[in-house]
Amino acid sequence: MIFEWQAGLWQRVLDSAGRMPHALLFAGPEGGGKRHFAEALAARVLCASPGPDGHACGTCEDCLWRLAGNHPDLLRVIPEADREPRDDAPEKPEGGKAASRQIVIEQIRDLQQALTTGGHRGSQRVAIVDPAEAMNLYTANALLKLLEEPTTNVQFILVSSSPKRLLPTIRSRCQTWAFPRPAGDLAARWLVERKTPDAVSLLAFSGGMPLAAAALAEGGGAAGRKRFVSDIASIPGKAPLRLAGEWESWLKSKDSQAAGFDMNTLVGWMQRWVADLASLRLGGPVRFFPAEHDILHGLAGRMTIDSALGCYNEINQTRRVAQHPLNARLFLEDMLLRYARGFGRAAAPVVRR
Repeated sequence: MIFEWQAGLWQRVLDSAGRMPHALLFAGPEGGGKRHFAEALAARVLCASPGPDGHACGTCEDCLWRLAGNHPDLLRVIPEADREPRDDAPEKPEGGKAASRQIVIEQIRDLQQALTTGGHRGSQRVAIVDPAEAMNLYTANALLKLLEEPTTNVQFILVSSSPKRLLPTIRSRCQTWAFPRPAGDLAARWLVERKTPDAVSLLAFSGGMPLAAAALAEGGGAAGRKRFVSDIASIPGKAPLRLAGEWESWLKSKDSQAAGFDMNTLVGWMQRWVADLASLRLGGPVRFFPAEHDILHGLAGRMTIDSALGCYNEINQTRRVAQHPLNARLFLEDMLLRYARGFGRAAAPVVRR
């Protein structure tokens, strides 16, 4: 399945039939459907008789194997944390090690081993690496060797929302296809057709990425966003250290863990909030929180331009360690104290636009 805003890219697939490069890099912002496109391309490559529109037929034996999740020539390399849980998988003991969000080198070695044999169902095989940036240096170098010396009839598809984090040598071995942000009207219409609640606000909050907005709505993110706004708007009146304790409990709650709401997500929300504050302070528009324009306008009026930009830069720096903070409570306290310091000096009024 592809989305309406990907029609031009799918036409590129059709135009490249029979001469597709051995490695493709799908690059673009998260939440636009790159993974769906990669799966649609893999389905086409493996299908015995694609339809006139280029999509897999869905009825041949290869398609049935793929739809059942058992096609031996479709090799997915994804982090353990992103895998769909199996019904027969044993439950992890409470307090056990969390599933890895990284692609580990053993997965690339397993891929290399799988590619040493010929295709099981036919001559063509597809290897999807997603997200490709979730590799450390050693894992990336192992993949690079496969890309430099590709075996016959293997289509590599790398999917990345942060292609600059990939090794330049990996990018050079792939043909990059850019997946731009969908047009606003297409994204909004898609969400409305799905009857997504609060579609306009969630689409803005997700940076115009419709799948990210839909995931928020379906995963309870709308309620989380509402709480976040209420909490962060209470500073500087509320003590940052107290809020840090409340947020630590929030992150540890069963609902948050079930929804995949983690420190990295929370810091991303902070980045968007502070970006809107800095934009207002500089006379620009509100991008991520348009429904909270009045709240942001009032807060921005309590910041100088220098403090707004300084706060924005400091929150951006915290993102680098958000995924693996040594101490979650201290990390939250530091982040919120940095934010609260931005309101320490008097500021000129913000021009309302």
